Amino acid sequence: MLSAIGRAFRTPDLRRKLLFTLGIIAIFRLGAFIPSPGVNYQNVKACLSPGVSGQQTGIYQMLNLFSGGALLQVSIFALGIMPYITASIIVQLLRVVIPRFQELYDEGQAGQTKLTQYTRYLTIALGLLNATTLVSLVRSGQLFPNCQLQIIPDTSIIATILVVITLTAGTGLIMWLGELVTEKGIGNGMSLLIFTSIAAQFPASLGAIWTSKGPGTFFIVLVVGLITMALVIFVEQSQRRIPVQYAKRMIGRRTVGGTSTYIPIKVNMAGVIPVIFASSMLYLPALIAQFNTPHDGSAPAGWVEWINNNLTRGDHPVYMVIYFVMIVFFTYFYVAITFNPEEVSDNMKKYGGFIPGIRAGRPTADYLQYVLSRITLPGALYLGIVALIPLIALVLVNANQNFPFGGTSILIVVGVGLETVKQIDAQLQQRHYEGLLR
Repeated sequence: MLSAIGRAFRTPDLRRKLLFTLGIIAIFRLGAFIPSPGVNYQNVKACLSPGVSGQQTGIYQMLNLFSGGALLQVSIFALGIMPYITASIIVQLLRVVIPRFQELYDEGQAGQTKLTQYTRYLTIALGLLNATTLVSLVRSGQLFPNCQLQIIPDTSIIATILVVITLTAGTGLIMWLGELVTEKGIGNGMSLLIFTSIAAQFPASLGAIWTSKGPGTFFIVLVVGLITMALVIFVEQSQRRIPVQYAKRMIGRRTVGGTSTYIPIKVNMAGVIPVIFASSMLYLPALIAQFNTPHDGSAPAGWVEWINNNLTRGDHPVYMVIYFVMIVFFTYFYVAITFNPEEVSDNMKKYGGFIPGIRAGRPTADYLQYVLSRITLPGALYLGIVALIPLIALVLVNANQNFPFGGTSILIVVGVGLETVKQIDAQLQQRHYEGLLR
């Protein structure tokens, strides 16, 4: 593998793409440490110190994970890639609700370009909304409840507008950097930026476990992480191949068709989206309860107290059960939206394809739906189990929020890593070299 990486860097075109991608990643990581204008960085560091922060940033851990630690530092890239992810998911879901969006998607490259433009506009709008919310949280002290230091000392309107504009512009810049990597670099730019944000947290998390829990817990975490990674790689590569036979057809004087292929249905077709959906939905009650918690020392309302006791702690059984059920539900929901058996059946029928033993048309669609519903169940259970690994670690290993191997992070890191290596390998194979994967 190391020799293949060396050959990749010795290939001029591939070396230029790899260096360009690494340069964009370096710029992205640099922006995570540049404070926004008006932010007192010394107070931010003081509020983030272990003796002060404790568990108080729990409900923002996922957003902080996707921003590479920039959110809690209130840097210019504090919002990270999350506005773009949310906008992409919304536009994808709107294809089911708005027929015009589905028409644009079916038009091919031109229509999908317009959908991409809508995604960009929505990203900026969500970035503006998230920036305003973040500034409000910082001003009210909700971002660091246990820290009384002022993060943004200047409370004037001009200073507030400047911070909001800077954070929104940071989101737009991240979106542009991701598209540059997709166009001129290696792999999917947005996925690589998410990969970078998550991987950047691993050394600090492992170091915190070594410091606070000792080498015994540290090595247990490493072993659990390697086992989890092997499981994720195995399942992510697993697929159900449905054979498809194409009948021979005469086009002019040429005979086409008569070939055999297959439809690959992955065990985990939904990817990491159900975990993100479930996490976001479970953050909403905690966020609402936090805004409705009285600050004068009086007792909170009953529903607020129940949410604080059951839905803000990852090691609580009620939280785990709801989290698992929501992941399974959103897996089926997302797969039903992204894979349409009737559309696949119609395309097969149009080009003379059929599944051996299954009649074309409606029986083929019913068969695909049957296979899809059965293959989605182990995929949904797998996602739920992997997502619960860091929560179970809170109880068994007592690794707190520093446990890095599990849930969303490991799914994204492994998935993006496999896809990027495959793309590099494909380009090496085109140049008649041995690839990274033998």
